[in-house]
Amino acid sequence: VGAPAAGMNAAVRSAVRIGICQGHTVYVVSDGFEGLSKGQIREVGWHDVAGWLGRGGSMLGTKRTLPKTCMEKIVENVRKFNIQGLLVIGGFEAYEGVLQLVEARGPYEELCIIMCVIPATISNNVPGTDFSLGSDTAVNAAMESCDRIKQSASGTKRRVFIVETMGGYCGYLSTVTGIAVGADAAYVYEDPFTIHDLKANVEHLTDKMKTDIQRGLVLRNEKCHEHYTTEFLYNLYSSEGKGIFDCRINVLGHLQQGGAPTPFDRNYGTKLGVKAVLWMSEKLQEVYRKGRVFANSGDSACVIGLRKKVVAFSPVTELKKVTDFEHRLPQEQWWLNLRLMLKMLANYQISLTEYISGKMEHVTRRTL
Repeated sequence: VGAPAAGMNAAVRSAVRIGICQGHTVYVVSDGFEGLSKGQIREVGWHDVAGWLGRGGSMLGTKRTLPKTCMEKIVENVRKFNIQGLLVIGGFEAYEGVLQLVEARGPYEELCIIMCVIPATISNNVPGTDFSLGSDTAVNAAMESCDRIKQSASGTKRRVFIVETMGGYCGYLSTVTGIAVGADAAYVYEDPFTIHDLKANVEHLTDKMKTDIQRGLVLRNEKCHEHYTTEFLYNLYSSEGKGIFDCRINVLGHLQQGGAPTPFDRNYGTKLGVKAVLWMSEKLQEVYRKGRVFANSGDSACVIGLRKKVVAFSPVTELKKVTDFEHRLPQEQWWLNLRLMLKMLANYQISLTEYISGKMEHVTRRTL
């Protein structure tokens, strides 16, 4: 469900095969919730998913449709195919969709089944996990593009590039890519910035042009500010840097979805697929009564994710409390602490006391 992300196929492959090992009948649905409503459901065997590990994008096809638009038809197909568990791989839409299915359990008894979401999106904006499937590949793709852009500047002296990354309102991509490529600034929605910050950045770049390194790189998340658009930043930097440096825009766009998934995403996708299906098998046995599955507790629909060092399952009903649905973001994000490091490395004058805030966690055998 949602937009294609690298590693989705690795997760499908491992989930299908572990499901077969566990003795389940495994069906795959094409085109997300829309396919589920239209009955695009087929049974798969062991060999149908052979060679899917290194494939980028999504072999099953993805759609952004949410279930509330076609709830009756979805329920009808769940009844028709006798589906007792649903594994949804996708981004924020997958999480929101499963939440809608859980909330529709009252009128529709057929939806009292086990559901699990594997977060797979380049934006990394799904609550309940620190890393989404596909975000590692996206950072690598953005990093390679930025490296090439910087390389093109080595011929022409004194140039500043403004690079726009994807990710909706979530600034994960631009922050982490900024650290990876040594950007001078990364503008994101979560860390509000004003015209004074822009002014400081322009002055900083003007000073930088007087040194040996005569190029600058500024990253901007696509929805970081409704008025300070990429075009606006381009005009600002061009007029302020007149005679000192010139400016160019690059919008990375769908390059960031990456080609083949990186080793991390393949590995992570495979692990999540296995863990999700094993968890679902366990839950199905718990709620199996009188020849049928009936699950209406909150913990029967979860998001699987990596939280710090552990793979955890978080019920979607609980995650709803910590989600900003308007901007499609979790309310707390771990990577915001990295942003001060970005400033330090770009040689801004900031105090280190701001950056080093928390205490080191004590590592035990259990947490490892």
